[in-house]
Amino acid sequence: MDAERRADEEQADEEQAARWNGRAGHAWVDLQAVLDEMFRPFEDLLVEAMASERAGRVLDVGCGTGGITRAVARRVGPCVGVDISGPMIEAARAWAEREGVPASFVRADAQEHAFEPGTFDAVISRFGVMFFDDPVRAFANLRSAVRDDGVLRFVVWRDPGENPFMTTAERAAAPFLPDLPARRPDQPGQFAFADAERIRRVLAESGWAEVGIRPVDVVCSLPERDLVRYFTRLGPLGMFLPEVDEQTRARVVETVRPAFDPFVHGSEVRFTAACWAVGARASEAKLS
Repeated sequence: MDAERRADEEQADEEQAARWNGRAGHAWVDLQAVLDEMFRPFEDLLVEAMASERAGRVLDVGCGTGGITRAVARRVGPCVGVDISGPMIEAARAWAEREGVPASFVRADAQEHAFEPGTFDAVISRFGVMFFDDPVRAFANLRSAVRDDGVLRFVVWRDPGENPFMTTAERAAAPFLPDLPARRPDQPGQFAFADAERIRRVLAESGWAEVGIRPVDVVCSLPERDLVRYFTRLGPLGMFLPEVDEQTRARVVETVRPAFDPFVHGSEVRFTAACWAVGARASEAKLS
């Protein structure tokens, strides 16, 4: 059974690496400016948390194109971003070099990477920890990277039912794309940590204590002119559309775009992001 489980985990690792080094990674790079601005409220939340902790050295997990990493580096101090995606890490390094901030980046799987023990004062993440195939092992690895009493702060999505904007495209496209992969609760993906009790269990089993979880509901926005590019490049629909013929693609776009009308207000698209803001502290009793 252990061998079978390990084989499944390795396959999941390979799938995540292929996704984020391929189509998904390039889409995030292309839409970097839109996404950074759309999720700005979460950047502010995490940067303020690090400033209040006076964290000296911070690790940003699933850093993507490095927006949070650079923001922490500007406000707090040295920050290291880690991500599995080569295209996003390249973009992150280029931005940091242009800005001249104390941010550095590592292309690696944070679940497996051999971080130097006790190197960091804090670990943060904005929507970057939901893709681990073995969350307990991943968070135990991150625990080893921080000093005793170091902090963990991250933001993840709550239930899909509380985030209708995030599932609008796939719901509207379903009649045309019957093979569109379904969301799988508790599996690696956007809503992997929708269940707060699962978060508590994972963190407790991986060496984190003083776990605090609170709901945050944040209004996010993007320009209406970027909406079609957004839903055709990202999420399950963005991964699937390139596989269909042009006629089907056109019909999908014609159907999906009006489904977003409830979120469109003139030249702006607005929606509420229903998330968990999670905090914890590194237990001094390390796992063996």
